[in-house]
Amino acid sequence: MQPLSREMVATLEKKNMPVDSPILVRIFKEESELEVWKQDASGQYAHLKTYPICRWSGELGPKIKQGDRQAPEGFYTITPGQMNPNSSFHLAFNLGFPNAYDRANERTGAFLMVHGDCSSSGCYAMTDEQITEIYSLGREAFLGGQKSFQVQAYPFRMTALNMARHRNSPHMAFWRMIKEGNDHFEVTRQEPKVDVCEKRYVFDATPVSGSFSPTGRCPSFQVPDDVVAAVKTKQDHDERQFAHHVAQGVGTVAARTGSDGGMHPTFLAKINPNETFVSNGRKVGSLPPTRSGGKATLVYLPNSAPTAVASADPDTTAGVVGSTRVASADGDGALGGLFGGSGSGAASSGSGFGKWFGLGKSDDVPPPPNPKPAAAPAAKPATAARPAPAAKPAPAAGSQTMLASSSSRPVALGAIRPTTTAPTASAAAAKPQATAQTTSQSKTDSAPAAAYAGGSLMPGAKPVLSSSSFDNRWGGM
Repeated sequence: MQPLSREMVATLEKKNMPVDSPILVRIFKEESELEVWKQDASGQYAHLKTYPICRWSGELGPKIKQGDRQAPEGFYTITPGQMNPNSSFHLAFNLGFPNAYDRANERTGAFLMVHGDCSSSGCYAMTDEQITEIYSLGREAFLGGQKSFQVQAYPFRMTALNMARHRNSPHMAFWRMIKEGNDHFEVTRQEPKVDVCEKRYVFDATPVSGSFSPTGRCPSFQVPDDVVAAVKTKQDHDERQFAHHVAQGVGTVAARTGSDGGMHPTFLAKINPNETFVSNGRKVGSLPPTRSGGKATLVYLPNSAPTAVASADPDTTAGVVGSTRVASADGDGALGGLFGGSGSGAASSGSGFGKWFGLGKSDDVPPPPNPKPAAAPAAKPATAARPAPAAKPAPAAGSQTMLASSSSRPVALGAIRPTTTAPTASAAAAKPQATAQTTSQSKTDSAPAAAYAGGSLMPGAKPVLSSSSFDNRWGGM
């Protein structure tokens, strides 16, 4: 495997990040961007680099069933056994779909990855150059002792403006739920601890009694009060901004666009529209080689131009490594893991250590491309702003105990945070619902959230670790 480039090593030194410190990956579909975050010397995660995504398929929204061409959204844990150095798509890591949440909600699919080769049917496809660097960062983190890293996959950057634009989507309740995890990360700069109960995600929660069951009733649990307070400050600000955007007449986006995914504008700009052709009912374009003597890369194109504004991160890369085939990875076929592991999640107990160094055989064979999706319905008209609920009193010092029940699930589609019913004798106050993360998309979104006052490591918020036999695999190194 290739070592980290001199440029990347220099960047790590400049940002005070040890080469082997833990990493975390964040994906934003609409913007077609993948971020790598890495722990710095203080122990908190800081942004390392943003990579433009070469191709993703489907629509905004979670993957529901095998063959729907949807790229997953949610929280996924990547172990060494999910890393594949012998992928048919240069390099890859398996997202581990379906996770506990997906299985509890009877969602189906398998072998959904982040890989190279710049073409996808259900995956997030990067260029070969990009996946080489991302893969190497993961490898160094594993060698440094990280047993798994988290991938947070979102439909878009979770700002109040984007929530207002998509307020009519049938996925809004799901997006508000995963947004809470986004906000936990934003205010703490720590990997949120993720659990599932009552078929929904809960974050940074420690059970008071009992344990979390993906399909069972949520037990009483505690969340550190400093985290609850910081998230609440942020969500209150976001709700005000959401109402402002709706009142200003921010238009809504069609739930289905028929665009079949997206491609970062960096790559779309390289396509010559006069040199496209149709294959299997889908338009194919050619990305020029980035190196002298390299080959062009043929890619399936989205059916429409992207509507989101990509970030202006100066570190965003746009390298394209040549390949003459049109790749597809709809989630069929077997995946050879870093150590011979396979399947959607945990690593197997096989050895296969040589596969990490490119000595194994790739098994992830792509299926035929799926038919072109049907045309999308017209966008729904904008809806009126929903009044924001009154702020709740600040929590007491320590950890807040709450009884999570079905009454605390998000139900409304017209606002970032739904109102909840008053607690009864059998249920304490529901955990505050985290809301849209504000970024530089709008000046009205630029007010910062309250700084997290806790230390770099907080009680009850350690990352959830996979049950893979990491220590056995790496103990001799």
